[in-house]
Amino acid sequence: MRKWIPLAAICLGAFMLLVDVSIVNVALPKMSDDLHSSFTSMQWVVDVYALMLAALLMVFGSLGDRVGHRRLYLGGLGLFALASLVCALAPDAATLIASRAAQGIGGAAMLTSTTALLGGAYQGRDRGTAFGVWGAVNGAAAAIGPVLGGLLTDQFGWRSIFMVNVPVAALTVAMTLGYLRGGAGATRNRVDLPGAFCFTVFAAALTYGLIESGDRGWGSALVLGSIALSVLALAVFVLVELRTAQPLLDLSLLRNRSFLGLTVGGLLLNAAAFAELTYTSIWLQQVLHLSPLMAGFAVCPLALAAFVVALGTGKVFHRAAPQLPIGIGLLLIGLGTLLLGVVSASSGWAALLPGLVITGAGVGMATPTLMSTALAAVPRERTGMASGAVNTGRQLGYALGIAVLGTIFQDRLKDFLGHPSGRPDLHVAFAAGLDRIYLVAGCTGLLAGVLVLTLVRPSPAPAAWGSQAPKDAVPASAH
Repeated sequence: MRKWIPLAAICLGAFMLLVDVSIVNVALPKMSDDLHSSFTSMQWVVDVYALMLAALLMVFGSLGDRVGHRRLYLGGLGLFALASLVCALAPDAATLIASRAAQGIGGAAMLTSTTALLGGAYQGRDRGTAFGVWGAVNGAAAAIGPVLGGLLTDQFGWRSIFMVNVPVAALTVAMTLGYLRGGAGATRNRVDLPGAFCFTVFAAALTYGLIESGDRGWGSALVLGSIALSVLALAVFVLVELRTAQPLLDLSLLRNRSFLGLTVGGLLLNAAAFAELTYTSIWLQQVLHLSPLMAGFAVCPLALAAFVVALGTGKVFHRAAPQLPIGIGLLLIGLGTLLLGVVSASSGWAALLPGLVITGAGVGMATPTLMSTALAAVPRERTGMASGAVNTGRQLGYALGIAVLGTIFQDRLKDFLGHPSGRPDLHVAFAAGLDRIYLVAGCTGLLAGVLVLTLVRPSPAPAAWGSQAPKDAVPASAH
C-alpha cells in the first residue's frame, strides 16, 4: 500500500483546494451577519478565490516546469494553510477577502502541479489507476463542498470551514515530503511575467468593475475606470503574447476553431451551471430559513446527477463525435437552469429539484470529454499550454458569472424592495431576482451549446489520461 501514499498526498491537496471553491456558499449568510458585511463583500469572498485560480494557473504551470512541481506544490500547500488560518481568524470582511485571495494563489500553485506529480509517481497500469482515482476525487469535491460547508457551519460555526484546512494541509505536506519524489525543473525557459501581469490585471479589473456596479451603478467613475483598465490590460496582453518568444498563451491556438469553441464553452459552462448557486444558497437560508446543512443538501442533486451521468457518458457516446456530448450537455445545462426559474414567492426548496437534476445531467455529459477533446485539437507540444488555457477559462467563467449574476440579482432586489407601491416583500423580491439570474444563466448555457456544436470539428480520439497526461491537465469536472 506504500506505493499509493503519493496518490493520497496529491488527491488530498486537490480535494481540499477544490472543495474550497464551493464550501463557502452555504456559509455566506452566517459570515455576513457575524462580520456585519455587505452583499458586495460576500460576493468577493467567493469570487476572489476563483479569480486567483483563473489568473495564475497558466503562469504557475510555466513556473512549475522551471522550479520543479514538487517544490511548487509544497509552497502552494504552505501558503494555502497559512491563508486558511487567517480566514478562520479574520476580524472583518476585508481581512477575509484578502486571505481568500492568498488561498487562491496557493490553490493555483497546487492545482497546476498535481498531474505532473502523478505522472512522475506512477507508470503503466498504475498511472491509469492513479489518474482515475484522482479524477473521481476531484469530481466528488463538487458534490461534497456545499454539504461539508453546511455541516461544519451548523456544528462549529463558519470559521471552521477554513480551520479544518490547517491539519489537512499539514498531513499532506508530511506525506509529500516523505513519499513524493523531488527533482529540479525540466526547463530553464523564462516565465512570461509581463503576460501574466497583464492577464491578472485584466481579469481582476473586469471582475471588480462588474461586482462594484451592483452597489455604485454603471455610471460610476470607479466602475467605468475598472472596465476601461481591463480592456487596456487585455490589449497589452495580446501585444505582449504576440511579441514574446515564450508566451504564456500562444494566441495562434485561438485560430483553431475547435479549440476556441471548447475554451469558450468551458468558460460559459461554469458561468451557466455553477455561478447562480451562490445566490440560490442565500435564498434557501435567508428566505426559506433552512440551516446551512439543509441548504447544502438542497443543491446536492446537481452534483449527484452529474456524477451518475458522467459514469455512463463514455459508454453511451464512445463512438460519437466528441462535440455531441459536450454540446448536448451544455444545452441541457441551459434548459435545466431555465427550469429553475419556476421559483416563485411561495416556492419551497423542492421547486429547484427538476432544474438541478437536468443541469447536473448536462454537467455530467459535457465535462468528461471537454478537456480531452480540447487537447486533441492542438499539437502535442502545446497540450500543457492548452490545458492551462481551458482550466483558466473555466475558473474565469465562474468568477465572472458570480460578478455578472450578482449585479443582476442586486439590481432586481433594489427594484422590488425599494418600490413605493407596497411591494417590499422579501419573498417576492428574492423570487424576482432569482428568476432574472436563472434566465441569464440559462441563455448562457444554450449559447455555449450552440457554439460548441457549430465550431468544434470531429478530431481523432484523444489519448487516454493514464497513458499521456499533460502536465497542467485538470478534469473538466473541477469547477
